[in-house]
Amino acid sequence: MKKTIWIIIAAVVIIGIWFWSSYNKLVTANESVDNQWAQVETQYQRRFDLIPNLVEAVKGAMSQEQTVFGDLAKARENYSGAKTVNDKAAAATEVEGALGRLLVIMENYPQLKSTETVQTLMAQLEGTENRISVERGRFNEEVKNFNVMIKRLPMNMIAGLFGFPEKTYFQITAGAAENPQVDLQLNK
Repeated sequence: MKKTIWIIIAAVVIIGIWFWSSYNKLVTANESVDNQWAQVETQYQRRFDLIPNLVEAVKGAMSQEQTVFGDLAKARENYSGAKTVNDKAAAATEVEGALGRLLVIMENYPQLKSTETVQTLMAQLEGTENRISVERGRFNEEVKNFNVMIKRLPMNMIAGLFGFPEKTYFQITAGAAENPQVDLQLNK
């Protein structure tokens, strides 16, 4: 009789330890999925922080060029409309000044601060997009591991008992595969 009681107590202890261990595994796996999603969101935040800076830097670089092209076009127009020698000389000086600025831009284009900013921001954004892709892949891997764990016997009973539902994989949203329309109009 005593032997039977000890066997029952041992069985209850083993089952209790198994429940405890299984529950802890589910909690750990669930937290791993949540942590990985936080990593995805961190990269999203980085993207959201970079995009406005990139847009402003591109606008800045484009406005520098637009100013020079506008000045050059205006100076050429002034030269064409000039009637007197003094007017033509003044217009020619305007053309030369605008052309000189254009040549400086062309010569120094890679060294322009705004262009460097654009290049740097583009590289950072590209790196961020790669990080997002990697983190999404890691997230889906964690989701797969969790979902496999809660679907296997006997863990599925523990998951159901303690309310651990299946996790959803990251999937692209409707229309995400289409190319976005980019509008960099400067006169908004």
